[in-house]
Amino acid sequence: MPKYLFHGSYTDKGLKGLLKEGGSKRREATEHVIKSVGGTLKAYYFAFGENDFYLIADVPDNVSASACSLVATATGTCTVKTVVLLTPEEVDQAVKKTVEYRPPGQ
Repeated sequence: MPKYLFHGSYTDKGLKGLLKEGGSKRREATEHVIKSVGGTLKAYYFAFGENDFYLIADVPDNVSASACSLVATATGTCTVKTVVLLTPEEVDQAVKKTVEYRPPGQ
């Protein structure tokens, strides 16, 4: 199953909810969202810096991953960015692919 990295930041409204419920409840809620699309939450971390949270999940496909991000962001409590993660073996396959490409202006 494809792996995705979701990361983002809480809005003021989201931070108020986090302060009220705590980090464990947020992880539980996130796990529920991922399970609802047939996925599995692999890791969930809070962080200092540009992003407030990072999570890695196995999700069936891009549409399901996008749905999770869209629903969370639509609440107005956070902003979420989604990154498709590739295994080293997938990169091995990619570097063996024949691709026809013309650089701009050539």
